[in-house]
Amino acid sequence: MIGIKQIKEKKAKQERITMLTAYDYFTAKLMEEAGIETLLVGDSLGNVFKGEGNTLSVTVDEIIYHTKAVRKGAPNTFIIADMPFMSYHLNTTDTKINAARLIIEGGANAVKLEGGSQSRIEMIKSILDCEIPVVAHLGLTPQSIAKIGDFKVQGRQEEEAVKLIEQAKSVEQAGAFMLVLEAVPEKLGKEISETLSIPIIGIGAGRYTDGQVLVINDLIGLSDYQAKFTKIFVDLKKGLLDGIKDYYNEVKQGEFPKKANTYYPIDDTKSKIGV
Repeated sequence: MIGIKQIKEKKAKQERITMLTAYDYFTAKLMEEAGIETLLVGDSLGNVFKGEGNTLSVTVDEIIYHTKAVRKGAPNTFIIADMPFMSYHLNTTDTKINAARLIIEGGANAVKLEGGSQSRIEMIKSILDCEIPVVAHLGLTPQSIAKIGDFKVQGRQEEEAVKLIEQAKSVEQAGAFMLVLEAVPEKLGKEISETLSIPIIGIGAGRYTDGQVLVINDLIGLSDYQAKFTKIFVDLKKGLLDGIKDYYNEVKQGEFPKKANTYYPIDDTKSKIGV
């Protein structure tokens, strides 16, 4: 399994880091087989798994459930579990307990939390005090949707960009070993990647970050909405829909199951039924 030391070394060697979100056993198994180095059990499952309009309803128990499934599918891959909304906002004690549950019960190697305010810095330090590795997340932070009002590019104005750079420095100084940077101008993504010594994983942050992460549903064409920064590498939507329609038609027309799909067809045995 790749560890934090190896992840950091990839930045020094200018070797790009791959990350994908994962929510289930079989998909995680394929990702490990493909060589993806880091998997994120993201609270994006609220959107792509639960069908919610945002991530705010996701619970610690749900993240644990999905992390356990992903761990079974990818036993040798570095797995990061998202800390859901309000699981690290109230006090350091609750934050430590929730982070520990993701590691102990879920089987994650690290946790991720959003934001770079002073209170977030305090929470990062408290988690690290439990010897739990932390990934930070800046730029577009989906858990802040009620405050920011819309999923839009962050750091376009100079004042915002300067603030994000300072927050990036702060999370690094607090001890985060990696930073996910979401939906910022490419120039800002490049500057932060060059300024910080820890790896920067971009999602909609341009071509110059140390690695990239995508939501798996965007990669395979199973999202209701495709953001500009995503790419469909294989479109499963049409294939799945066609297959389901074929099944429907064959059942309706009595074409499925055929003899080849039947255990002990009646005309092939002289034994009694059920024997």
